[in-house]
Amino acid sequence: MSTPPAALRMVEVSGAEALRLLEGSGPGRLVCVQRDLTVIRPGRHVWEYGRLIVRTPAPAAAVPVTATYQVDESRAVPGPGWKVTVHGPAEVITDPDEAACHRRALSGWSPGPHDTLLSLRPETVAGFRLARAEA
Repeated sequence: MSTPPAALRMVEVSGAEALRLLEGSGPGRLVCVQRDLTVIRPGRHVWEYGRLIVRTPAPAAAVPVTATYQVDESRAVPGPGWKVTVHGPAEVITDPDEAACHRRALSGWSPGPHDTLLSLRPETVAGFRLARAEA
């Protein structure tokens, strides 16, 4: 007879730890509102000089004034997992030299006119880890 998995609970982490998790993580999701609908798009990101650079398959005209970006890591086997969400003002990166640099560093989802680079300056950062519940 197998042992049931241990119960897990969400534990809030500090903003500094949340940013560290974000910095070392894989792809995430850009969440924004367009025409009164919540839209979620995949994204790849890098943390740079206090801002999050995100490459996403969204037309530049669709990038809102503020946006939310979320990343997480979970495993099929109960154990360490986490979730980080950042929210703040977003703007499309239009400088050709800066855009070229980020396109080299961040692989795209679908190259072409719907491949946008944006800069998100987090005003709020929230992070949680999964932890085993105390008996």
